[in-house]
Amino acid sequence: MRHFGDFLQYIQFVKHYSPHTVLSYRKDLEQFFSFYSLDAGSAESAIDSRMIRNWMAHLMETGSSSRTVGRKISSLKSYFRFLQKEGVLVTNPAVRIPVPKTDKKLPVFVNEEKMDLLLDHVEFGDDYAGFRNRVMIETFYSTGMRRAELVNLKTGDIDFLQQTIKVLGKRNKERLIPVDRGYCSLLQEYLSRRSAAFPGFDEGYLFLTSSGQKIYFRLVYRVVHSFLSLVTTADKRSPHVLRHTFATQMLNKGADLNAIKELLGHANLSATEIYTHNTFEKLKSVYKQAHPRA
Repeated sequence: MRHFGDFLQYIQFVKHYSPHTVLSYRKDLEQFFSFYSLDAGSAESAIDSRMIRNWMAHLMETGSSSRTVGRKISSLKSYFRFLQKEGVLVTNPAVRIPVPKTDKKLPVFVNEEKMDLLLDHVEFGDDYAGFRNRVMIETFYSTGMRRAELVNLKTGDIDFLQQTIKVLGKRNKERLIPVDRGYCSLLQEYLSRRSAAFPGFDEGYLFLTSSGQKIYFRLVYRVVHSFLSLVTTADKRSPHVLRHTFATQMLNKGADLNAIKELLGHANLSATEIYTHNTFEKLKSVYKQAHPRA
């Protein structure tokens, strides 16, 4: 496709999408191009709505979930909108393609007792990597930040005096997250151990591998999955589960929804409102247990 590279540069450098999001768009579009054997010399004007519908049907028939198909169609729509903006296309062939309806799944989270068990009683190990793993999990649980945000945290983003962490979120939007004194003490201990493990390393990225390099996405996932597996049998045990856990427990403790929105770095309140469903489920459970007629 002639303008594919231009689109990827646009969403990366103009829209400031994260590397993970750019990669998802790339894979979705490459899958569509491959299905029709479209190459770099093919013209986008050759694509019509019938081709998109046939691809959509193929995805459903081969076992793709409604959520996955919806995401892929959304990727196509974004690509064609870009081509319209650039004057390459007059109409968007995907604009009238309906996205499959999906049931909204409640965010998976870990309850407070299990998180206390994990952080207060599980052995992480006394070496640098073990202590780092514990601090990473504490960071997710204490701030609700995303995996990409944690990976890219720098030492200079921590303000111990104000007890805040500066986070660079989606689309390069900065936000400040307050943290408590206990977490700050833990982080200072981590920095002390990091200095002992890597003498002379004072600035740069906050979390390092055992060889002193910037930590990477897959390692963070493995660490979180491994330790959550010790306290929960939930299907999902990812860093994002800890983000859901942070938000759900904040809401259950009475935090304002708008405050949680700002802490999470959501662009709009609708993205945050999904956590109210977890809170409502908890209320229903309490009602059933406590009401004499329930």
